[in-house]
Amino acid sequence: MKTKEKLTYKKAGVDIAKGDGFIRLITPLARSTFRPEVMADIGSFGALFKLNRRKYKNPVLVSGTDGVGTKLKIAFMADCHDTVGIDLVAMCVNDILTSGAEPLFFLDYFATGRLKPGKAAEVIKGIADGCLEAGCSLLGGETAEMPGFYARGEYDLSGFAVGAVEKEKIISGSGIRSGDVVIGIASNGLHSNGFSLVRKLFFEMKKMRLKTVMKETGISLGEELLKPTRIYVKAFNALKNRVDIKGMAHITGGGITGNLPRVLPEGLQSVLSRNSWPEPPIFGIIKKTGNLSDKEMRKTFNMGIGYILVVDSGKSEKSIEILRKNGFDAYMIGGIEKGVKGVVYEMG
Repeated sequence: MKTKEKLTYKKAGVDIAKGDGFIRLITPLARSTFRPEVMADIGSFGALFKLNRRKYKNPVLVSGTDGVGTKLKIAFMADCHDTVGIDLVAMCVNDILTSGAEPLFFLDYFATGRLKPGKAAEVIKGIADGCLEAGCSLLGGETAEMPGFYARGEYDLSGFAVGAVEKEKIISGSGIRSGDVVIGIASNGLHSNGFSLVRKLFFEMKKMRLKTVMKETGISLGEELLKPTRIYVKAFNALKNRVDIKGMAHITGGGITGNLPRVLPEGLQSVLSRNSWPEPPIFGIIKKTGNLSDKEMRKTFNMGIGYILVVDSGKSEKSIEILRKNGFDAYMIGGIEKGVKGVVYEMG
């Protein structure tokens, strides 16, 4: 009589031993980001972080979560996985930064059909690099192996950031007034938004290849599209004790048009000069190749501005000087006027 083959979790597609080995592989990456406030090592059921009460007297916690979106499809196509983790951290910490919060710790969620430890470790290395840039600790996360749920060789990412800010130092935009100045800090390209349009344009409609070198950029299409989102924590840190920042906006999906109004009080609008900052060449390429309107471009992409500050008009030159000295290209791109809340573009 034939003995029936015994079913195991591994035969069903989930290799627990491989998962345990992966945790051992990435633990040094996470530990390299630990701040002194971290109280538990990787592998605990919960991440412990003791808030420094000598630093914060009346702290408010600020949290944010996000993903990388369909930019991951470019990483799969290029088989390049060490930058999307930086994108993940940037999308989360840049959001909580708009309240004036110091990023404290980060958690990630990595899910795939079949775990490939080497590839997954590249992703986690990017997350650790992003955390080091942002000054926060990668406390832990979740690695989920789900056979049959994802396409072969693909994965998904989510991130969760927590920061803190003194209650009286929360930046909400409520103090913005007519006459204030809008400062834009440069992006390095697309960051992590608009990739559904980009993929359809370049790869479905125009049948382009990742290795195609574009004369306007001097690099391949793949290299351009995988540039990681900039993290603006150091830009804020350089300014926060020297300039009164009234409002900040992270320019993600929806562009400046969709994000800057989120910090404007009712009855105020931002009037921006269209020619006050240089646009990275990739935006011109997209516009021309896809025959997109200016309106469509502005509501889809950051157009070269990844982060915005609103300050008193008398502090604009000082702010820009400090930002540039700290490695962030910045420009006075407009001002605040009375009007219907929103963004108005003028030639200039």
